[in-house]
Amino acid sequence: MRRREFIILLGGTGVAWPLTARAQQSAIVVGFIRTTSAAASTPLVAAFRKGLAEAGFAEGKDVVIELRFADDDFDRLPALASDLVRRGVAVIVGNNFAVPAIRAATTTIPVVFVGGDDPVRSGIVTSLNKPGGNITGITSLSYALTTKRLQLLHELVPKSAAIAVLLDPRAADFAPEEREAKEAARALGRDILVIQAGTVPDLEAAFAAISRARPGALLVGAGAFLSRSQHRQLVAFAARQALITIYLLREAVAAGGLMSYGTSQPDTYRQAGLYVARILKGEKPADLPVVQPTKFELVINLKTAKTLGLAIPSGILAIADEVIE
Repeated sequence: MRRREFIILLGGTGVAWPLTARAQQSAIVVGFIRTTSAAASTPLVAAFRKGLAEAGFAEGKDVVIELRFADDDFDRLPALASDLVRRGVAVIVGNNFAVPAIRAATTTIPVVFVGGDDPVRSGIVTSLNKPGGNITGITSLSYALTTKRLQLLHELVPKSAAIAVLLDPRAADFAPEEREAKEAARALGRDILVIQAGTVPDLEAAFAAISRARPGALLVGAGAFLSRSQHRQLVAFAARQALITIYLLREAVAAGGLMSYGTSQPDTYRQAGLYVARILKGEKPADLPVVQPTKFELVINLKTAKTLGLAIPSGILAIADEVIE
């Protein structure tokens, strides 16, 4: 079916998704929300556009993308989501931290989320294979990567040194992330010190506890607070303490952190573009299984390593997806 025929058909059948307002427009409007800034989201927006293009949707011709960014101010998310709903978009794409605000704004417009560990546990979908409702998306499996991140630190610091693990107790996947860290440490024969921080005052107390403990390395856990809103503060703390630290996301390494290992965000946003295209072609979110990531990336900042006086083993450098110099 041609795209124009598809739009006309939707406009005449009164389906649940509010697309009728676009039946007379030349392009379908897609909403896009991220909790970060526009600058930080540039490569992810490009990857999303790539996914749409791979599926045959050209921006400006077939689709118009309405971009909204919260600049790390989560209080802005409800207004941004409501604005897109008023705009009458056909689909909304949002990172997992924006999903609650999007759900509060609409239960009918299709939503494709990106990121998060267990969308069933957090209540975003009822099942990975059959999400139900108006939401599907791409998960990131962040907590499941804890073992690999601990293994990387294990190779960088003496076995006699303890490794601090900083976790957010308010994060949806705190319990499995903590369990994963303890099991991985046991398997490696390493001592770990689990420290919790879910608020700014908590983080200040956590910094003091880490400073007193003087661990050999630090693993920063998942969740919006640690991996998003506080990543610059964490990078600054690690620099002051000359502490070997691994983060979840590349943004921390770009800001001066030593190393990150996590799901390839550009690839997940490319997949989000593919999923949006499938919805625009007539498939329902309820029937589209939640995608689990298959591509992961290791990013290393060699300038930071040099400042720390740390020689990154050749074996780790060989598997790095990106080296920042």
